[in-house]
Amino acid sequence: MEQEADGPCAGLPAHGPEDPGPGRGQWLCRGTVRREILDVSMTVDGSLLVTATDRSIQLVKAAAQAAADRLAHDIIAYDVSDVLSITDAFVLASAPNDRQVKSIVDEIEERLQKELGAKPVRREGDRDARWILLDYVDIVVHVQHSEERVFYALERLWKDCPELELPEDAVKTRGKTAEHAGVAGAAGTGPSGSGSSVETDGELR
Repeated sequence: MEQEADGPCAGLPAHGPEDPGPGRGQWLCRGTVRREILDVSMTVDGSLLVTATDRSIQLVKAAAQAAADRLAHDIIAYDVSDVLSITDAFVLASAPNDRQVKSIVDEIEERLQKELGAKPVRREGDRDARWILLDYVDIVVHVQHSEERVFYALERLWKDCPELELPEDAVKTRGKTAEHAGVAGAAGTGPSGSGSSVETDGELR
């Protein structure tokens, strides 16, 4: 039986495919950085109100486009500004092997610096490249190996927050895990000796 974490992370597995560490792990604990979303801002018609700054949204869109250009799959972004004081938005993306995870992160970092003059204050997870985090303060980017994405299911923690509009190329990455894995492999960014692929039916579970 798998051991569960205690304290604010109670109910979550103590360890996943990779121990996320203190930086990435904090996003898993509802009691530490996420309160229950009971009072998010609503529009008159009852839809969730986006309260992230224009700068944050600009960074999100640039990061999502860069990830899509490097064949990330299941790119999604959430406005968490109404429930967190530490950042405005999250960008989530995945890849089927560790080498591609790193390639996606490198592209995001280069693109945001070149186009928007933004540099991350922290980059974490390069050693294993299974879950790399880029912290821009205004936004936080999580690029995960497909197995980590399924195991930790960050979307489930933040699904009650408004989903941010992304470039069309990023939207088209939803549910195309297997297709992107094949294209990336043909392009030379497929599984390496240290990377493993995850078999799917074309959708992230």
